[in-house]
Amino acid sequence: MKINLTTTDYLRIGILVLVFVAGITGSYFILKPEERLPIYNPSNLDRRLVAEDLRQVGMNHQVLPFNLVNQFGDSISEAVVEDKIYVADFFFTVCPDICKDMAVQKRRLQEVMKDEEDFVILSHSVTPVMDSVPVIKAYADLQGAIPGKWHILTGDKPQIYNLARRSYFAIFDQGGKGDEADFIHTENFILVDKEKRIRGFYDGTSEEEVDRLIEDYQILKAEYQQD
Repeated sequence: MKINLTTTDYLRIGILVLVFVAGITGSYFILKPEERLPIYNPSNLDRRLVAEDLRQVGMNHQVLPFNLVNQFGDSISEAVVEDKIYVADFFFTVCPDICKDMAVQKRRLQEVMKDEEDFVILSHSVTPVMDSVPVIKAYADLQGAIPGKWHILTGDKPQIYNLARRSYFAIFDQGGKGDEADFIHTENFILVDKEKRIRGFYDGTSEEEVDRLIEDYQILKAEYQQD
């Protein structure tokens, strides 16, 4: 049987379809779970990154306290990142290869994040004897590091290497104890939240990876706003 629909009928059907689509779309956004970043603990990571005595730690891992010196000769402790989201990395000022690419990405990251009051960068020298305060100050000036936004850090070598290996899990090489013969080299950027928990790892030489870091920062920032 043929049904003849009037213009009014078509209009009513169109309105019903629009209401149905709007309802489905609204339900999706209401029911969609909020995106959250993972929290990385030693047991979640590649075993090569983690010291044997930490491999079974499955919760509550936090970055260790530290006491280093920045490019202005100021003592810098974990207090500088209190209530901050930050990125940590490890470099040295005369590095001829990956550190140059990392520096490009840190400059870009700093520019994108310059107005984000709860974001900072901590760059740790892995050759702290060579990278004295005057040396890292000259390096910071060359990179255009914004005071208070990008800290270039030097100090006690065993402490820095312990942070890389036992706090940030930044390198596969377990190495020695940060003595004169010990040396680490890594392109990793590590994203850390306000509770000093690791929330992401990124290749600091890659523009695409740093774009992902920037996106993840926004997710993490939103997480705190929701809480």
